[in-house]
Amino acid sequence: MDFSQIKQKLDNYSQTHLLQFYDTLTVEEQQNLQRQIESIDFSLLELCKGGVQEAKKGNIQPIDALSLDEIEKNKAAYYEAGIKLLRQGKVGAVLLAGGQGTRLGFDKPKGTFRIGVDRELYIFQCLIENLMQVTAQVNVWVPLMIMTSDKNHSDTVEFFEQHEFFGYPREYIFFFQQEMAPSVDYNGKILMEGRDTLSMSPNGNGGWFSSMVSSGVLAQVKRMGVEWLNIFSVDNVLQKMADPYFIGATLLSGKAGGSKVVAKAFPEERVGVMCLEDGRPSIVEYYELSEQMRYEKKNNGEYAYHYGVILNYLFKIIDLEKILKDKMPLHIVEKKIPYINQQGELIKPQEPNGYKFETLILDMIHMLDSCLAYEVEREKEFAPVKNKEGVDSVDTARELLRKNGIEI
Repeated sequence: MDFSQIKQKLDNYSQTHLLQFYDTLTVEEQQNLQRQIESIDFSLLELCKGGVQEAKKGNIQPIDALSLDEIEKNKAAYYEAGIKLLRQGKVGAVLLAGGQGTRLGFDKPKGTFRIGVDRELYIFQCLIENLMQVTAQVNVWVPLMIMTSDKNHSDTVEFFEQHEFFGYPREYIFFFQQEMAPSVDYNGKILMEGRDTLSMSPNGNGGWFSSMVSSGVLAQVKRMGVEWLNIFSVDNVLQKMADPYFIGATLLSGKAGGSKVVAKAFPEERVGVMCLEDGRPSIVEYYELSEQMRYEKKNNGEYAYHYGVILNYLFKIIDLEKILKDKMPLHIVEKKIPYINQQGELIKPQEPNGYKFETLILDMIHMLDSCLAYEVEREKEFAPVKNKEGVDSVDTARELLRKNGIEI
């Protein structure tokens, strides 16, 4: 697309302000700006005309989970089925690692945060070592796809190279960057964060699969024979991925996918809850639970909405491709977005000043015909590192690592 075409496109969408500093830029800066403009999906701008609209939930009902007791009774069958799929090379793991450690007071990729006290032990290292426990059992390397962001890609790749991938074979690790979406003001005007730089942000945790496709990584792992993808988050240092029991249970259940869940510690715990919505699997965020739902109990005395998700999901690639074709819902969220004004000065607003666009992985779950809720032990698989101190913090994660016999 040449400059005249770009100018015409911006004119069509009333976005010519993106060129306000164009004549003051170097040739390299002009090319950089043009590349960003060419990458924009301008159809997004139509969605923000009505502002933030709360998504309406359908008929919500509790979901039955495969409990710890049931898993224990059938674990041999689950293990055998899962191990077989792993040894056939049909399972890949996807690590969502696009975030920075800002809330930990750490301005680097979150996975590079040192969780160790007396020895060097990093969040990424914990996750790699968890995965290697499985590869040692099956004697097969599981392809690991690591999603980074525009802001942390170079630092993440460099970190893995410096640490020689923590012993994982380089040829089985694939990095890809999350796609970005523009940020806009309340009038639908795309914001700029520099004279040659648009304000862009990652397109939400539901954008991982489309990003895998556009990067070419999906085509690579499909050629390797991968048919299932186990998605997990960088936040949880006890996360068990490519877990043969989980894989086998999902396969034998006949359901389209699986989600690891934990029993909530208390009814008000701030975790998304696995449930049914209009008969399909769904996740209700903790703030969406009504007072009645939060304390509702089943006949056996257990809370009805008892199982919280830990962002560890199992999908078939064939289902993900269908979801991508059908198009996922796009969510509009209000944010405080730094931008430059007409004088080129950087403004950091104290209040929300515009919208960002996000897709959510919970919508992927709802677009499946069915999903197995698979219970895991909190203290063995759920040690989130979200805060510098207090609940779900560095200290609580370290304590749980020690409880699980991991030297830190």
